[in-house]
Amino acid sequence: MARILSITVLISSLIFLSCKEKKQPPPPKVPVNLYTVASQPVTYYDQYPSTTEALSQVNLLPQVQGYVRGIFFKEGTKVKKGQKLYEIDRSLYNDAYEQAVANLKVAQGTLVQSQQDADRYVYLNKYHAVAKQLYDHAMITLDNAKNSVKAAEQTVRTAKTNLGYSIIYAPFDGTIGFSQVKLGNLVVVGQTILNTISTDDPIAVDFYINEKQILSFESMQQDKNNDPDSLFTILLPNNTLFPYVGKISIIDRAVDPQTGTIRVRLVFPNPKDALKPGMSCVVRVHNEDRSPQIVIPNRAVVEQMGEYFVFVAKDTVINKGNSANANLESDKSEADTVSKGPQLIAFEKKIQLGQTVGANVVVKKGLIDGEKIIVDGIQQLHDGVAINPGKAAAPGEANTGHASNSGGHQQ
Repeated sequence: MARILSITVLISSLIFLSCKEKKQPPPPKVPVNLYTVASQPVTYYDQYPSTTEALSQVNLLPQVQGYVRGIFFKEGTKVKKGQKLYEIDRSLYNDAYEQAVANLKVAQGTLVQSQQDADRYVYLNKYHAVAKQLYDHAMITLDNAKNSVKAAEQTVRTAKTNLGYSIIYAPFDGTIGFSQVKLGNLVVVGQTILNTISTDDPIAVDFYINEKQILSFESMQQDKNNDPDSLFTILLPNNTLFPYVGKISIIDRAVDPQTGTIRVRLVFPNPKDALKPGMSCVVRVHNEDRSPQIVIPNRAVVEQMGEYFVFVAKDTVINKGNSANANLESDKSEADTVSKGPQLIAFEKKIQLGQTVGANVVVKKGLIDGEKIIVDGIQQLHDGVAINPGKAAAPGEANTGHASNSGGHQQ
């Protein structure tokens, strides 16, 4: 009988042990930092790739052929209008000029003689004292002499012009570049580029806008009340801000049908020559949207396949359910008991982004005021995971960049 009782107790124990489930501890909550979403007025800059251009730039080409006999400037320096830059061998052109002057004197002497003869024949013809043939010949000779003088005068002017062309002067104030010829080089009319001169101050900055923005930029061009201190600025290639502001000079006449864009030209003062023609920079156009907008830290945004998401924290009750066996309830761990009740859970939410504002970004769609988003600790998150707010290593308070008010706040 005792043996049967022992077997019964053993079987009961085995049944009890087989029914009892081993409880796995819940996964640890992910430490995060939260940011409360709030709308705010936003001030930011639209940015456009741009290129600097000289308002005036010219290639110096010789107008006469010859050998370079003089170079009278230092490369890369400022030159003044009318400053002597190059001299081409003048000997041939000087000889041509002197010969033209001598020919003019001969023609003028011939004209004087022809005029005297013509006057005499006019007087004789008045009294019918000369043959008609001689009179006509005298008149023709006088006309030819006059034409010869005109031709000689033109030859003198041409020779003088060519002699003048043998010296090349600066056409305007500006900066001259590297000389493309050296002393003794032969230069050819219309082919040889001697050098390039360009103006520096002021300087143009060209960029392209979408055709949808034309009316907006035309309004800025015509609005005399716009604050010039903040409307147009540029970032230099080293990402520093150029210290002077610009204004719209020209909006091109037509839209490029291939790209749907139009060129806009700004003009900036450039007294220190910090801007050089051909530089790549970024035009910043001050843009203020006075309607409240949602701005969140950039680090809260997750990109997936070209779409953007944030993790939103929501209160959720986790129901563990009741055990069928009362004895199982007594064996639950303290961690299981803590896991009951309201908890913060991370849920992934799709958003639509707008303009970047410093270290933050405007959210055009997908979030509303008061929602709490996760800004730190998102690397460990997935949809539906429990979170522990205020425990992540944060880089600091969220910075609203150029926003006029600090709308949201970090927790």
